[in-house]
Amino acid sequence: MTAYLVDTNILLRFVKPDNRDYPLLQSVVAQLWVRGDDLCYTSQNLAEFWSTCTRPPDRNGYGLTISEVERRARLVEGQFRLLEENSAVHREWRKLIVLHSVSGVQVYDARLVAAMPVHNVSHVLTFNVKDFARYSEITAVAPEAVVSR
Repeated sequence: MTAYLVDTNILLRFVKPDNRDYPLLQSVVAQLWVRGDDLCYTSQNLAEFWSTCTRPPDRNGYGLTISEVERRARLVEGQFRLLEENSAVHREWRKLIVLHSVSGVQVYDARLVAAMPVHNVSHVLTFNVKDFARYSEITAVAPEAVVSR
């Protein structure tokens, strides 16, 4: 069994049937579940998800109502395992941002990465593999790589 952190860019497309990547992600998630893999998210993922879903389309968001976002958030919460935030995650994050000289918006990815070793999660499923390349502690996997196996 492999444990995967599901990046926010995956979650956003996974619950939006009109997204062009939706069929791919449905297939990928089903394949990972059939293999017995563990799919996880963090509170930060859900906050980023909520922000994008509620932001207006002219600001690169989905423009959904709170009730619609709540329904979609419940889908995420019901299908993936929450990695709890704790002081160990905070300490790991602080270590990573200094070790890897992380700055700007990339501190958010570092925070996701920090939760992974604390919770024994080795892989991140993401469309942005290059954003995680600096972290030798984990393996970034694109959805297309799962399907092609």
